Amino acid sequence: MIKQSIEQIRFILKNKNQMKKIAISIIIASASLFTSCSVDSWLKEEPLDFMTPDNAYQTTVQFRQSLNFLYDAYRNLCWNSNEDFRVTLFCTDYAHGGYDFPDMKYNNFKGWITPESSYVQTLWTTCYNAIGNANVILGRLPNANEISDTDKATIRGEALFFRAFYYRILANMYGGVPLVTEELNAPKRDFTRNTRAEVYEQCRADLEEAVSLLKDIDQAGDGYINKQAGQHLLTEIYICTGQYEQAVQSASAVINHPSMALMTDRFGSRKDEPGDTYWDLFRVNNQNRSSSGNTESIWVLQYEYQNAGSSYNCNTARQIIPGYYSIVTESAEEGKTVPAFTTWTAEKGGRGIGAVQPNPWFFEELWDDAADMRNSDYNIIKDFRIDNPAAKGYGQWFVKDGWLRESDKIRLWYPFIQKFSRTNNYPAEAYAKNADGTMKLTALGEHGLLNSQGLAHGSFKDEYAFRLAETYLLRAEAYLGANNKEQAAADINTVRIRANAAPITAAQVDIDYILDERMRELYSEEIRIITLCRLGKMVERTRKYNLTGYNIGDHQNLWPIPYGEIEKNILATIEQNPGYN
Repeated sequence: MIKQSIEQIRFILKNKNQMKKIAISIIIASASLFTSCSVDSWLKEEPLDFMTPDNAYQTTVQFRQSLNFLYDAYRNLCWNSNEDFRVTLFCTDYAHGGYDFPDMKYNNFKGWITPESSYVQTLWTTCYNAIGNANVILGRLPNANEISDTDKATIRGEALFFRAFYYRILANMYGGVPLVTEELNAPKRDFTRNTRAEVYEQCRADLEEAVSLLKDIDQAGDGYINKQAGQHLLTEIYICTGQYEQAVQSASAVINHPSMALMTDRFGSRKDEPGDTYWDLFRVNNQNRSSSGNTESIWVLQYEYQNAGSSYNCNTARQIIPGYYSIVTESAEEGKTVPAFTTWTAEKGGRGIGAVQPNPWFFEELWDDAADMRNSDYNIIKDFRIDNPAAKGYGQWFVKDGWLRESDKIRLWYPFIQKFSRTNNYPAEAYAKNADGTMKLTALGEHGLLNSQGLAHGSFKDEYAFRLAETYLLRAEAYLGANNKEQAAADINTVRIRANAAPITAAQVDIDYILDERMRELYSEEIRIITLCRLGKMVERTRKYNLTGYNIGDHQNLWPIPYGEIEKNILATIEQNPGYN
């Protein structure tokens, strides 16, 4: 063994010069390799089993995943964004903030809606993130060779729709904003504002092309953007650009499509229960065409219970239903008080917190016909019986029998809006149980709900983004702009007659009446502030109908440009909207 090792050492020493020559040759060859090839190409990776920006947009599935973000961005805005932000969107002529009433937080418009407000930034960022994603889709689609021409047309149509949809929100809320129509591959610090008219013009161009590419509603499938959704949105844009005849034509294309019609008879999952057609529109499983035959829906925001893709649900019911379970009333035992209601129940619409409290104008003055089903006791419940056996008024009606106090009227008690509530028919997991597994009921037989994981205050159902009743009201607005009040009244009356409300005359039609009718039909559905800012009516109507409307500034028909956007745009100037410091 030792002898073998010595021989190895002798061999190495004897041949060390030759080994040096070999090592030098290797080094020279390596250097030659570097000098004869581009360093960039030598370092460039060729990913074969993971996604990169270069290979992520090749197939229909990949583009569809990117489009899903555009759908989800709006769902998230309406359902899952910061609660303060969502409440802010409803504080208009419709509602005031239940928190810190009357002059703090949501109700102090001048102090709440400022360039530094996180909610002003939230809306801006959500829209521009979606627009950026749409631009990526539109820019990369032409080079995706694995996609059929048919799929390319549909994908392009949806991306164009969403770019217009989010620019429409920006233009309505902020006025003129920077237009970006191409993918940005590097930081940009020199944005300038386009005019509001220029933004609307971009929306018009995008939507006209989108309409030519999108599938009809009866071919697109539940929840997907379709030709009629594009025409519906295009109608609003034509109104914004003063093209009233085009707006009438676009709306008429939706209204006259053979697959479209207002629902005028009882339908869907609970049609055999007490209720009315308007109530049916908002029951679980009644929004999509495939499940209920609903010919009124145009674009429905999809929710799948216990599906990872629907990890959140609409919490509007929580915000708009009063916090009734916190009310105390006289005890049957002299000199004491007890809760009037022992728990939150399915019959009352779940667990509300009264964050969005509709103004007295909505409940008491807006409804011009007592027979209007949109204000029926199925849709807006005015009274419940006290369910605590320990209460002096147990079994009596809380309002009718005189137990309502003035102090209860802030957040705790007002009529219960059922549009976003399940109103019974909650998932089985939502119901509270007794120790023996039976349903937990109040003394009056109402079903208690669990508050864990939001089960007492979520909607757990699909919700409308667009439906045909709004198309009629948009066409009425277009007819008014074209000075055709007779036709405007006819469209308004189509909506009113379905609701069992008396028709109006042409002499009654003006933009405020149309806004009133939008409120009667679309309360809680539309993001009201977007409509009012579009029309320049936010300040006027908030002052007139909101209990705290005296806190809004003359300049607040538009939101401010977020200060963060102005501050970081160091190579150009983004002008602030007038009135905001």
